[in-house]
Amino acid sequence: MDTGIVIVGASLAGAKAAEALRAEGYRGPVTLVGDEAERPYERPPLSKGYLLGKEEKEKVYVHPADWYEQHGVELRLGAAATAIDPAGHTVTLEGGERLPFSKLLLATGSAPRALPVPGGDGDFVRTLRRLGDSEQLRAAFRPGARVVVVGAGWIGLEAAAAARTAGAEVTVLEAAELPLLRVLGREAARVFADLHRAHGVDLRFGVKVEELRADGVRLGDGSTVPADVLLVGVGIAPNTALAENAGLTVDNGVRTDQHLATSHPDVFAAGDVANAFHPLFGKPIRVEHWANALNQPAVAAASMLGKAAVYDRVPYFFTDQYDLGMEYTGYAEPGGYDRVVFRGDVAGREFIAFWLSGGKVLAGMNVNVWDVTDPIRELVRSGRAVDAERLADPAVPLDEL
Repeated sequence: MDTGIVIVGASLAGAKAAEALRAEGYRGPVTLVGDEAERPYERPPLSKGYLLGKEEKEKVYVHPADWYEQHGVELRLGAAATAIDPAGHTVTLEGGERLPFSKLLLATGSAPRALPVPGGDGDFVRTLRRLGDSEQLRAAFRPGARVVVVGAGWIGLEAAAAARTAGAEVTVLEAAELPLLRVLGREAARVFADLHRAHGVDLRFGVKVEELRADGVRLGDGSTVPADVLLVGVGIAPNTALAENAGLTVDNGVRTDQHLATSHPDVFAAGDVANAFHPLFGKPIRVEHWANALNQPAVAAASMLGKAAVYDRVPYFFTDQYDLGMEYTGYAEPGGYDRVVFRGDVAGREFIAFWLSGGKVLAGMNVNVWDVTDPIRELVRSGRAVDAERLADPAVPLDEL
């Protein structure tokens, strides 16, 4: 008997999975469980348009408020799942209620990592992951406010840009010698360092944070950076506790196959929490970006309904900082490439960067250059070797390489 499909995680991935199930023609019960009081929303605006005050709150939600009732999706908000029993096909909620399921989707996402120093868990420390976080920061980012950001990753830099745009004084503290060094490598990372310095951000690299305080950050050299607002953005960790406690295979996220099925045939995973086998790369990869949460659920939904769906999309993400817009297509691991080729005006921040290995394009990043993601995606997917000189020449169309 079909006892329905339960989705744990009222996130973008969870909401899109419910949408996909109905689009696939599934008429059974669908229950979407989330521990937040807010209905499912998208996260990119939290560090971009909504944080900047350019987008209204209603714009961040995945669906209108009445969509769930209209589509027969039971939305259980403020209801944290505390356990799953794959063998017994139940999900236990806080308070003890048990929900039966025929199929289960884990869309539990990820959580900000805490800085392991004294004060790292202080209530004065801000993170940027939830809607409420964005609203608190938006209220705090004001002219003259001293904002200190620990961590020069994507979230840290986007928040720094929003704070500077609001007129705050911004200091970014980073242990590495450049921002985004692990993600982009030295050549492309310099672009973002130059960008933030040009907008008046005090970037400090190679620093060691010793202690977080309500009034600032104490560094390894004994100095203190004063702060009215202290934001920590040192990465996120997948929310795998439910899966681990249920005995599912967990390795840098919940391991799934290319159909997004976990080690139990009736349990699936999608979004940040899924470390999914990718046919194009021949190994599991976990990508912490919006495009996965947007696109994986359709495959998970089809797979739960017994269809032969495969998730093989080329990874994609984007950022907007000041007057710089960027899209990144592909997957280049640290140390997994042997060359970076630039096409265009790097100093003017209007270019494309390509990461190559053995002459093959692993990834491309277009900065203030538009309508090129399709040919970049084709270059990555093709796996063919390209001529680096032609690749660097803006006069050569990408689809002719």
